[in-house]
Amino acid sequence: MVGIRETRRLPYSAEQMFDLVADVKRYSEFLPWVIATRVRSDSETEMVADMVVGFKSLRESFTSRVAKDRPREIAVHYIDGPLSDLDNVWTFRPIDENSCEIDFSVDFQFRNKVFQALAGQYFDRAFRKMVEAFEARAEKLYGNNRSSAQTVA
Repeated sequence: MVGIRETRRLPYSAEQMFDLVADVKRYSEFLPWVIATRVRSDSETEMVADMVVGFKSLRESFTSRVAKDRPREIAVHYIDGPLSDLDNVWTFRPIDENSCEIDFSVDFQFRNKVFQALAGQYFDRAFRKMVEAFEARAEKLYGNNRSSAQTVA
């Protein structure tokens, strides 16, 4: 399985970041490689959504169940698609009313061993690009306070 974990401190509240991550229907507006999303069902605690991702002529779609524990955690569980497994978890910890620490982890495995090998080579770079896209979206929605954004070792 390929996996990565990132912890960041951001100058936005845990509630703001929770709302941004939970807004799956808007992912195609700002996340690289996300072509379309469709929310099948949504409640305070759970969402089922389809996502189409692609690069050049390659397109794949998958379905996930998203467990929401506002404003602490969003956990994504794979239901169907080209992978054999996918789990990602966002944890939001308030530092104060205007900043939070976010812990994001993702683990996945393709059914196709060739895709798995390719993903392992490019995953770190793609993951960092996605994290940057969420940060840029937060800045666009909530304002610029970049001086306090940092990676936590």
